[in-house]
Amino acid sequence: MTSLWRRCGWMLLGSSLILALSLGVRHGFGLFLAPMSADFGWGREVFAFAIALQNLVWGLIQPFTGAFADRFGVRRTVLVGGVLYVAGLALMAFSDSPASLSLSAGLLIGLGLSGTSFSVLLGAVGQAAPVEKRSMAMGIAAAAGSFGQFVMLPGSLGLIGWLGWSGALLALAVLIALIVPLAALLRAPARPPALAEQHQTLGEALREAAGHPGFWLLALGFFVCGFQVVFIGVHLPAYLVDQHLPAQVGTTVLALVGLFNVFGTYTAGWLGSCYSKPKLLVALYLIRGVVIALFFFAPLSEWSAYAFGMAMGLLWLSTVPLTNGTVATLFGVRNLSMLGGIVFLFHQLGSFLGGWLGGWLYDRTGSYDLVWQICIGLSVMAALLNWPVREQPVARLRAPLESA
Repeated sequence: MTSLWRRCGWMLLGSSLILALSLGVRHGFGLFLAPMSADFGWGREVFAFAIALQNLVWGLIQPFTGAFADRFGVRRTVLVGGVLYVAGLALMAFSDSPASLSLSAGLLIGLGLSGTSFSVLLGAVGQAAPVEKRSMAMGIAAAAGSFGQFVMLPGSLGLIGWLGWSGALLALAVLIALIVPLAALLRAPARPPALAEQHQTLGEALREAAGHPGFWLLALGFFVCGFQVVFIGVHLPAYLVDQHLPAQVGTTVLALVGLFNVFGTYTAGWLGSCYSKPKLLVALYLIRGVVIALFFFAPLSEWSAYAFGMAMGLLWLSTVPLTNGTVATLFGVRNLSMLGGIVFLFHQLGSFLGGWLGGWLYDRTGSYDLVWQICIGLSVMAALLNWPVREQPVARLRAPLESA
């Protein structure tokens, strides 16, 4: 651990703090669904669509943001993303129509998240960390984002109760503005890439990844992760209220997800440095399916909801260091932010569908039951997709090692 901090300490610290802020605020958006919908007389689909659009924009722009970070530096990317994130929150505070909500919560915040979240920052951490510590370093940074969720969820709820939903969004905009000075911490060590990576162009990297079946299997598996976490993050508080549990229970459950995800994500990063990351993903998705099934089919109570939050927290974003770490192993780190961004695009396509479909089906059926069942089936699909992936570098990276 000492050698890890010595090699990439500033990059790891800056990335961890920025992820804690960016993702901590983002995971609390579900708390604004009920008060905004009630004030304007919207159905749940209006807010759900705006958050789904946010995830779609975030995913569509992520490969380009990642390519920009790979070529021009993570610091500039984070600065632009932070400014857009602040603008989106400020405009969201004054949104009074579906169009203005989609523009603010959907477009602007989606753009902001693309520059201040996993693909860019974990790509930078992966480039800065030594190879043998890469998975662990990614796990530490991802765990920091989870800790932000644990802290910010009750904080956001308290702000809503104190300032109202509009004032709470303005307060969160001020908090996100801290990302701008924190970008100064993103100092990568002066460590040249391996010779095999120095001469690869962006187009060559894209063609190489596009021709590798493991790349697409990882991406399709990540689609499932996005569907599940956004559906749960956006709709779980409302689902629990529908089941006649106090509103505070939903907030507590999501906070427990954030707290236990700190341990789950760090542990996944550590395990990824010891065992096959694709096989760990298989196990993770299967266990996630079992946890969701138990929550949905078993009798619901406050304590079963809390147990679900703790169990899901251990599995929540544990996919992130394992998926990004596998991409780094397969293709190297020269274009990691871009390639990770393409895989993350599939995650966000799933996020869009999970967020929007939850609201759409609820408004038409009065129930979330079908979406819970879809989540269970998708867990099995993701496990099957990750099973054939082999964690072996491409021939371009193996050649220098074999000749040595």
